[in-house]
Amino acid sequence: MTGRLAGFVFALAVAAVAGPAWAIVEGRDVQPQDFRSEAEKQRFRHLIKDLRCTVCQNQNLADSNAALARDLRRRILDQIQAGKSDQEIIDFLVARYGDFVLYRPPFKRSTWFLWLGPFLFFLVAAAILVAIIRRRGAATAALSAEERARLDAALRRAARDRSAS
Repeated sequence: MTGRLAGFVFALAVAAVAGPAWAIVEGRDVQPQDFRSEAEKQRFRHLIKDLRCTVCQNQNLADSNAALARDLRRRILDQIQAGKSDQEIIDFLVARYGDFVLYRPPFKRSTWFLWLGPFLFFLVAAAILVAIIRRRGAATAALSAEERARLDAALRRAARDRSAS
């Protein structure tokens, strides 16, 4: 039993030492007291809401709890405090992570389908719908006079039978 107790004490000691070290490795997130002014805080919030976390699927840096998002929030604040403009900060992140970090990527050769894809999809769907409607119209117009008379007679009989029941 004392061997188990010694093992437990050793594991507890390792956790007590490693826990704070892990927090240092993880990186400290931006805290309210880190801002020098309200304008700096607003600028920071605007940037992290408009930039995508590259680890999370469709989350911005403001909403993500990923370690990379915490690191990027810290880097953005550091760059704001270093006097960089919003565009310089965005350019830094795009150079490092690509256009994926932007919620609104620029229109260029590699992103044209993102911008035009929905419109192309709509045009294809509309063309298919028009083709279906035209085929239906052509199918009824293709009836001969005799077939149309038989169809009308069958519809009248069906209507009489329904009203009789």
